[in-house]
Amino acid sequence: MPPWGPGTYGREDDVAVIAEEVNLAGYTTLRLGGPARRFVEATTEAELVAAIRAADDEGEPVLVLGGGSNLVVSDDGFPGTVVHIGTRGTERTAAEGGTVHVRAQAGEDWDPFVARCVADGLAGVECLSGIPGRVGATPIQNVGAYGQDVSETIIEVRAYDRESRAVVTLDRAACRFTYRHSVFKGNDRYVVLDVTYALHEAEESQPIAYAELARKLGVRPGERVTLKEARDAVLELRRGKGMVLDAADPDTRSAGSFFTNPVLDPEQLAELQRRVAERLGPDATFPRYPETGDRVKTSAAWLIDRAGFAKGHVLGPARISTKHTLALTNPGGASTADLLALAREVRAGVRDAFGVELVNEPVLVGVAL
Repeated sequence: MPPWGPGTYGREDDVAVIAEEVNLAGYTTLRLGGPARRFVEATTEAELVAAIRAADDEGEPVLVLGGGSNLVVSDDGFPGTVVHIGTRGTERTAAEGGTVHVRAQAGEDWDPFVARCVADGLAGVECLSGIPGRVGATPIQNVGAYGQDVSETIIEVRAYDRESRAVVTLDRAACRFTYRHSVFKGNDRYVVLDVTYALHEAEESQPIAYAELARKLGVRPGERVTLKEARDAVLELRRGKGMVLDAADPDTRSAGSFFTNPVLDPEQLAELQRRVAERLGPDATFPRYPETGDRVKTSAAWLIDRAGFAKGHVLGPARISTKHTLALTNPGGASTADLLALAREVRAGVRDAFGVELVNEPVLVGVAL
């Protein structure tokens, strides 16, 4: 595992590699998507900012691409400039009270970054192990799993502001993190350049908050385990759901969880309770987790399954994962249109059964549900 180090920090060249008509399927975990009219490989911050500025100056549509793990691209491709972020570098600095600040460039692969933190005794992201993609995507989506969200550790994000044409720094409050959302999502104003995380020097994990993970570890929620135990357990759980990339496993040819877990207000919750009782019987229960205010989060996977869509459900060449109902997959031979047809079928089925409208988690490029 490479040491912490400056990587491409400090390089001032701004000449990126440019190609034409590059097929985007090879850059997404779904292995779907048509060609990009222009494709720019940016390996330094200077290259990245220059590529965005040049496209903006030409009035060219821009798609910023990282690991492609949370992306659904049209079969027609992208009729503009795709900027592929390949920046590398991490910096570690000590703060007060055993806190360590780690700054990572947007192009750093996320799971190797988590592995490095765990190996170096830095707690705060261990339950986010196995998630594909790159560092720059984590604040956009407020990436989270097994009781941890990156918003708990992110202290600032440096980004290129396409409106002011300047590099800006946003603190945690300015990022406006909510469940699977931030100021960066659904808004192409900012291009993330690097992210700084505040982690804790510790041999043990943060308190285990997620019941499934606690059961896997044989502890009670709120207890701690070693960082390695937490990471290993999360990786095992994710592999069992086809959520760790594996070229030999077609279930991992997905965009991860295709739908977010619905967050319901009291009126929506009451309607769901009524529908569940009507469909499954008066004693039936469903997952519920308290959210801010009087809202409650429930499980999209539970709703999909109870609406009649089992693991392995097929529509044409697209398929629900055989391991997890939240993942829609391309086992081979599917198109983006095929995948979206399956997504629409699932969304409509859940709406008809339970009155809940599922919302897609991946970013849709050139297509819509």
